Amino acid sequence: MSGKTIVNPRYPLRINVGFLINQPVGSYREIPFEFEQLTLWDDLPASDFSGVARVSKTGQGILVDAAFQTVTTLECVRCLTAFQQPVQTQFQELFAFKFNQVTDSGLVLSEDGNIDLAPLIREYLLLEVPIKPICRPDCRGLCLECGANLNETTCPHQAQVFVD
Repeated sequence: MSGKTIVNPRYPLRINVGFLINQPVGSYREIPFEFEQLTLWDDLPASDFSGVARVSKTGQGILVDAAFQTVTTLECVRCLTAFQQPVQTQFQELFAFKFNQVTDSGLVLSEDGNIDLAPLIREYLLLEVPIKPICRPDCRGLCLECGANLNETTCPHQAQVFVD
């Protein structure tokens, strides 16, 4: 199936899959997404966001098979410097047609036929963000005495630390 996807600027990751409800099982559409900046989440700023969601009709509901990538800003746990980190994720989720149909995720297709992918994408991307982000493998961190960023400068305290 082909068709033009119209993006709502208030909900850029909301897709209408109502057209699939009356289609035969196996019908699908691939929906591409591409945004320079995406500011949906305070805890996950996203730039160069792109991906594709393939929505397919199954006997139980609408299957979303998606892959997304973005670049987010993180803070290094060693030197506290902000840095850019590429993050990517893939997922499959089934949105059931009715509340009485059970899916592993408990997701149900809304009556208006819209699926907002934003909460799912946020959750899956956050799972890919390192728990302790480090700007680079050889990050030297901060001086414990004066707080100087040891990646950018040296300080007199470092000589004492290595001598002791």
